[in-house]
Formats: sequence, structure tokens, C-alpha cells
Amino acid sequence: MMIELLIALCLLGAFAVFVLPDEYAPKAAFGISLVPLALSLYMYLTFDGTGNALLGGDIAFESQYQWLTLGSYDVSWFMGLDGISMPLVVLATLLTTLAILASWTPIDMRQSQFYGLMLFMEASLVGVFGALDFLIWFVFWEAVLVPMYFLIGVWGGARRKYAAIKFFVYTNIASIVMFVGFFGLVFGLGDSISSLALPEIAQALRTDGALGSLGAFGADQLALLAFVAMFIGFAVKVPVVPFHTWLPDAHVEAPTPASVMLAGVLLKMGTYALLRFNFTMLPSIARDLAVPIAVLGVVSILYGAMLALAQSDLKRIVAYSSVSSMGYVTLGLVAYTMYGTGGATFQMVSHGLISGLLFACVGVIYNTTHTRMVGDMSGLADKMPVTAGAFVAGAFAYMGLPLMAGFAAEFFVFVGSFDAHFAYSTLLTALAMFGIVIVAGYLLWSMQRTLFGPFRSETDYEVTTASLHDVVPLLVLIVFIIALGTFPYDLAFERVLDATEPILETTAANFGGGL
Repeated sequence: MMIELLIALCLLGAFAVFVLPDEYAPKAAFGISLVPLALSLYMYLTFDGTGNALLGGDIAFESQYQWLTLGSYDVSWFMGLDGISMPLVVLATLLTTLAILASWTPIDMRQSQFYGLMLFMEASLVGVFGALDFLIWFVFWEAVLVPMYFLIGVWGGARRKYAAIKFFVYTNIASIVMFVGFFGLVFGLGDSISSLALPEIAQALRTDGALGSLGAFGADQLALLAFVAMFIGFAVKVPVVPFHTWLPDAHVEAPTPASVMLAGVLLKMGTYALLRFNFTMLPSIARDLAVPIAVLGVVSILYGAMLALAQSDLKRIVAYSSVSSMGYVTLGLVAYTMYGTGGATFQMVSHGLISGLLFACVGVIYNTTHTRMVGDMSGLADKMPVTAGAFVAGAFAYMGLPLMAGFAAEFFVFVGSFDAHFAYSTLLTALAMFGIVIVAGYLLWSMQRTLFGPFRSETDYEVTTASLHDVVPLLVLIVFIIALGTFPYDLAFERVLDATEPILETTAANFGGGL
């Protein structure tokens, strides 16, 4: 019942904050958010799951209760965590708490609604990572869209309505495409399954002969079409090029705390779902399509980095860098090696922390200067030393500085993808590594223009040291980034490997290699 308690605490906190007067909402929301964070950390420390939740592993914090029957399929409230989902739950609760704290300065209207939506989104995110029945998972998956739509549309910038509608339309259409693809598999399995439990479906799909034909489509055609439909649906959420165009608009117009959650956690919903559905349930199709998927990953890395290099808005720079970073996850997943798949999962957590840090830094700078344009300011390090130091730390973490989480994640992905068994894997990995050079280019350029040199500000606002509640989230994230980079195995990677290795076992047997 621990996952249910975690979700209930977030929901009850959301409803409580909704009815509070605005002047009490910020501190109340922060205090309430500390409770789910503490509980998730306790769950992480006491975590005793083994293996993969979808492939017969020992599921941690498992609970299952029959709910209803849809035709010949049972639907149950089925929750549980493994080494893939547990770190993401902690990431969601940590970033929610820090984003709420970072909201105290910029959010000055309709505060009760803002903080209530933040807590509601936290509950939905925990549900996405904890649900093991498809229908329950899909409810949480769609529920995340609602608070983010309002966070962008109400508290965003000048083009907030356009950005919110674009975000909602893109992701909702993608969900429909994914839904159709998944239920094609469900109907194709026929009597092989009796419920919508993800472990039952995953194990059936990995059993030879279980998937039959559906209408005019044979089993192989059905598996291919379903894989493509689910991949497109999840690729929009990641986002993978060319499905990325909604992301820069959403980030630029969203309030900074919402950008922290969007880049830090919501994008991980897409990569998490790709791993759970496409790469766990249909490994043979993933291997057949390894080269085009890897090419998409490398294109996302290089194209996202080049777009970031061309921007002058700090938020757009960080937004496009997220497109680039998610390309490494895609490349690692399709490698189907221990370090590739495990490194991709580790990169989800690493990028969540680093992108959250950079967006929070941009937010603190904007709170003071009221501009995000690189050409409007310089020499901020003298006026805002802590914020400048945090920005430098986040930038070097993105560039893969040793002993920081970004280095560990990218190193694991590169080792795994170099060892992959699909064509051109070495060439594609080398191209992906070149992306780090471009990352260094746009981040160093941004830092040099905004943080160093003689002080200059093109705005009429006085540049002063940031408030304590603005810089505390930055310092906390730096601590987590360094800790995860210094002790990657002890803190996360060992558990991640325990959950990702079962995905590779049958793949290695069928395709000759993988582990």
C-alpha cells in the first residue's frame, strides 16, 4: 500500500492547497510536498525488489485488487516498482518539492490553484511510474496532461495559450496512436491473456506463437504496426526528432517551475514507456528496426544540439538541449546491451536532475533581470555568484564532467552502444559522441556571454543576489548530481541493471549477444 499512500498524500495535499487562501498556499504546498518526498526516499532505502516487474521479477511494494471486467479482460488496480521505476518516482517527488520552492518568487497570482496543480501532477506522475495495469497506467498517463496544460496556459508567457494548446494536441493525438497500437497487440493475443496486466501481456508477447493475426494482418505484420504506432506515440512525448516541435514553445512559454517538471520528469514518461512497452514487449521488432531507431536517436542528438547553438534565449537553449539528451536514451535503449539499456535508464534520472538545475538557474536569472536573452546581459557572476556557480555546475554536468551524473550516464550509454550488434553501431555511436562537442560549444558560449566579462544589463531592473529560497533548489540538485556521478553503482545503477538485464536475456539468446 506504499504507492497508494504516496499518491493519496499528493492528492489530499493538492485538494487542501486548492482551498487555502493564496497567501498561505506557497509554504503549505512546500510543507506538504516534503511528506511524499520523505516517503519516496524511505521506499528507496527499503526497496527489496529484484528483476524486472514485467518479466516475472519480485515486485517491490506490490498491490493488486480486482476492479472491473471489460469484455474478456479483467482490469485491476495493480501497482508495483522495480529498479527502473523506483528511481523515477524519487525523481518526481524531489523535483516537485524543489519546483514548488522555486515558485515562491515568480508565481504571484492564483497561487492556490498553481500549487494545487503541481501536487496533482506529482500524484499522476507517481501513478505513471507505479501502475502495472494498462488501463490504470493510461488514466495516470493522460491525467498528467491536465495540470501541465493549465500551468502553461494560465501562468505562462505572452503566447501561453498557443503553447498550451499545441502541447495538449500533440501529446493527446500521440496517446491515441499509441492506444490503438497497444490494443492491436491485446486483441492479437486472443485467449493468451485474460487481463490488461502489463506483466501478463509482456510475457505473452515474448512467448513464441502467442500473438496471432488480427483481421487482414498476420502476426508479424501486427507486431510491426503496433510497434511503430506505440513508438510514434511515445516519441512525441520524449520528444524524438521530428516530433519535437511542441517542446521549445512549451518550455519558453511555461513558468520556470513548470519547465523544471516538464524537462525533468514529463519527458521521462516517454522514454520510460518506450522501455516498458516497445523494447520489453517486442524485442524482436526493436532489433529489426535497430538501425533506423538508432539513426533517429543520433539525429536528435546532433540536430537538437545544433538548434540549441543557434538560440539566443536561455530557455530555448536548455529546451533544445533536452531534445539532444533524450537522443542518448534512444541510442542506449536500442543497443540491447547491459550498459546500453542500463545507461539509458540511468540517463533518464541524470538528465532529470541536470535539466531541472539549468531551468531553475534560468528562472532565477529571469526573476532578477526580467530577460532571458543572452545579448541583454553580461557579468552576472559578480552580482549573482551562487546562481552563476550553479549554472556553471549544471553546464559542466551536461558536458560530461567526471564525477558528475552526466558523465556516468553518457559513459554507460557509449560503452553499451559501441558493443551493440546492429549494423553501423560503431559509426552511429561515434557521431553521437560528437554531439558533446556541440553541447560544449553552446553552453560555454552562453556562460561566457551572460556570466562573465564586465557587468552589463539592458533592463531597468536592479540585479541583486537571489533569495535563499531561490538558490536552495540549485544547491540541492548539485548535491544529487555530484553524489550520483561519484557513486553511480551504489546509489542507482546496480538496481537499474538488476531490472534491465532480464530484458536482455531472451534477446541475447535470440540474436546472438546483448549481455
